Amino acid sequence: MSFETPLPTTPILETARLVLRPVELRDAPAIQRDFPDWELVKHLHAGIPWPYPQDGAIANIRDCLARRARGEKFFWVLTLKGGDDEAIGRIDLGPYDGETRDTRGFWLARRFWGRGLMTEAAEAVTGYAFEVLGWPFLYLNNAAENRASHRIKEKQGAEIVDVLPHPYMSGDGMRVTWILRREVWLARKAMAGVRPRRLRGPPSRSSRPAERRPGRC
Repeated sequence: MSFETPLPTTPILETARLVLRPVELRDAPAIQRDFPDWELVKHLHAGIPWPYPQDGAIANIRDCLARRARGEKFFWVLTLKGGDDEAIGRIDLGPYDGETRDTRGFWLARRFWGRGLMTEAAEAVTGYAFEVLGWPFLYLNNAAENRASHRIKEKQGAEIVDVLPHPYMSGDGMRVTWILRREVWLARKAMAGVRPRRLRGPPSRSSRPAERRPGRC
């Protein structure tokens, strides 16, 4: 098992309440509305432009699409199943490069916090990494003060590797780094009797909603 690149085409993943689909330019308005929220951004890595510029979302999406085209990383938006297909958050997944211990990241619009939606998304993406791609582990991290993100990793069976200083948008803090091993996650899933994820390919161009103009990682 290895982290082979370039990565395959980004699939659509489904959970009980969510559809995770590849990020597109048409997601820029929703992301531009929801992402510039200090309560959301303060626990993210330093370096995000702040105040968030008016073209921040579209610029970030273009960068993500370029990286996706090179097969470097997966970028999904979260949408509510049975909803209007509007992005309410993001989750990304990339292979371990031998140095950077950060293979998955996410954010969710604040109005959807506290519902367990990001746990669903994290489980779907983790299942894809372990069950489909066959990756042996994921390195994960979060700001020590971000208890919600911390709990998701605990629930998934990850173990703490170290806690070290790290610059965040809110200032210098402590970063908790975790490793989630494939065999541990699969054993936990088997014990819990988790239903298999549903996986389907990207929608055809004719079935996608029309791209709105004017139109993050």
